[in-house]
Amino acid sequence: MGNFNFSPSTETRTLKVMVEGAMSQEDAGRFIQEYNEHVSKFNPAEYEIVLDCTGLNVSSPDVLPMLEQCYIMYKESGFKKVIFTIAKNPILKMQLGRVARSTKLENYEIVEV
Repeated sequence: MGNFNFSPSTETRTLKVMVEGAMSQEDAGRFIQEYNEHVSKFNPAEYEIVLDCTGLNVSSPDVLPMLEQCYIMYKESGFKKVIFTIAKNPILKMQLGRVARSTKLENYEIVEV
């Protein structure tokens, strides 16, 4: 089961999102609902979204379509930049990068910590 937490900051103009565990389709549905609630309260074009994925597991193939939908949401919301922070995990880095390319998300960065 995956967990997530949203922390918007008007001071730094960032939406910090902590994501951990293995996300199920149900988790992804809840994530999308909460994401939309938070993003409706500010102009994403003035913000960066910083996703803390240091505790995230590699997604299983059945969840990848939902992950792709999330990337499309980030792109359509119009964030200035999408930053993924991950622990050193080559497979997760490859997966996140591949999904970004397949969804044509261009303004992203993957930061290993």
